[in-house]
Amino acid sequence: MAFAVRSSLFPLVYGNASVSLRRPGRRLPALLCKSSLRNNLSTSPSVDEQKLILEVKNKLEREYPMLPLGSYGRDDDEMILWFLKDRKFHIEETISKLTKAITWRREFGVSNLSENAVSEIAKTGKAYVHEFPDVHGRPVLVVVASKHFPAKHDPLQSEKLCVFLIEKIINSLPAGKGEVLGIFDLRGFGPENGDILFLKFLIDVFYYYYPRRLGQVLFVDAPVIFQPIWQLVKPLLRSYANLVRFCSSDTVRREYFTEATIPPNFRG
Repeated sequence: MAFAVRSSLFPLVYGNASVSLRRPGRRLPALLCKSSLRNNLSTSPSVDEQKLILEVKNKLEREYPMLPLGSYGRDDDEMILWFLKDRKFHIEETISKLTKAITWRREFGVSNLSENAVSEIAKTGKAYVHEFPDVHGRPVLVVVASKHFPAKHDPLQSEKLCVFLIEKIINSLPAGKGEVLGIFDLRGFGPENGDILFLKFLIDVFYYYYPRRLGQVLFVDAPVIFQPIWQLVKPLLRSYANLVRFCSSDTVRREYFTEATIPPNFRG
């Protein structure tokens, strides 16, 4: 099998098909837009939650004074609460995961990502945020696997596009919604589209920096050649593998959208 080995496991939101990780009903850390995070915290923190937020903030100030302050920094109450919920309010686990996320965000340059910054790689059509939600009200990210060529595309640019689209779709979450639907169109997928290293990047990004965001991932019309890749990736996903559903394009049309809201590459 001549699958390309590159920067992570499988193109997440852009290139190739990517694997979305997430447990139903769980959310993802707000490393995105501040307004998005506020919209998705359905209620104000309880008194007990406020105490835990303060405890985390104080520990971060003492032990990680070099971390930035402000939005998505070590004193961001809403981001801290997001990670507390992800870690089931375990203080040490929250701090460990939160510090990694804040550090990664700064090193990766998330705040510098823009339409212009990813315009060239976006022209490939590897992925896009669909203009309509699915029937459950979830924003939709569509990935077209056959348009991802790891041997030709700059892996860093693909990673930037990936993160940019994740932030963009989470930004579009309506009030009270915390999950998105990932659709990976595997029609026409071939050996030249496989990208194990990018899949690893994708899994790491969702687990460590954007946890609890993906409600479900659809692998649509997966060819036989995709199965070896799935067998390699599935163990890495752990419980997140339960979010993946292999289905047909007809299922996508019938169960997830109305006639007026079907993504363009699934019409007809």
